[in-house]
Amino acid sequence: MSPIAAAAKARQLLERYGVLTREAALGEGSEGGFAGVYPVLKALEDRGELRRGYFVSGLGAAQFALPGAVDRLRAAREPDEKVRNIVLAATDPAQPYGAALPWPESAGRPARQAGAHVLLVDGHLVAYLERGGHSVATFEATADHPDWPEHLKRLVDDGRYRSLEIRKIDGEVAGDSPWRPALEAAGYRDGYKGFVHRPARSSPGSSPRR
Repeated sequence: MSPIAAAAKARQLLERYGVLTREAALGEGSEGGFAGVYPVLKALEDRGELRRGYFVSGLGAAQFALPGAVDRLRAAREPDEKVRNIVLAATDPAQPYGAALPWPESAGRPARQAGAHVLLVDGHLVAYLERGGHSVATFEATADHPDWPEHLKRLVDDGRYRSLEIRKIDGEVAGDSPWRPALEAAGYRDGYKGFVHRPARSSPGSSPRR
C-alpha cells in the first residue's frame, strides 16, 4: 500500500469507527491489515491529530481515537437508565461483533455478512437475523430479552424488509422452537414455511407505500 493510500485508509477507518483497534482494521480486510495503517496512525498521534490510549476495556492495547470520539466516550461513562435497543446491519461499523468483539457463543453461524442484521440491547447481542430474514440465532443475553421478535419487526415497519418469515431459530424449525410463544405474542402469524410478519395495510385514503 502506498503512503498516500495508507493515509487515506487510516483516516477513513478513524471516521468510520471513532475508536480504531487492530481487530477493527483486520475486520475490514484492507491491504496490509493493521500494520499497513499503523505508521500513519502513529504519525497523526505525534502531530496531535488523534489520541492513543486504552479507551474501551477488552479491545486490546493498540487503540487510536479522534479527540471528538474520546469526548463522547467520557460523556457516556454513566449508564442511561433507559434501555436502548437498536437493529443494525451486521456490517455496520457501529456493530462491534465480529470485528472489535468476538461473536458470543451460539448455535447459529453469525457473520458480518451483507444483508444480515443484529439486535443490540444496551450493547448486548440479543439476536442475529441471517440474510433473507428466514433464520435467527440467539445468544446468552437473549434469555433476558424475550421480546426480541417484537424488535425485529422494525425491519419491516421501517421498510428495510418487505416482510419477515422466520423459519428457523438456532437451527431448529421455528414451530418447534422454545421461542414459538414469543413469536406468537409479538403477532407473527404461522405461515406455510415459518412465522410471518408483514406491514400493516394502509388505511383508506392513505398514500401507498413506495
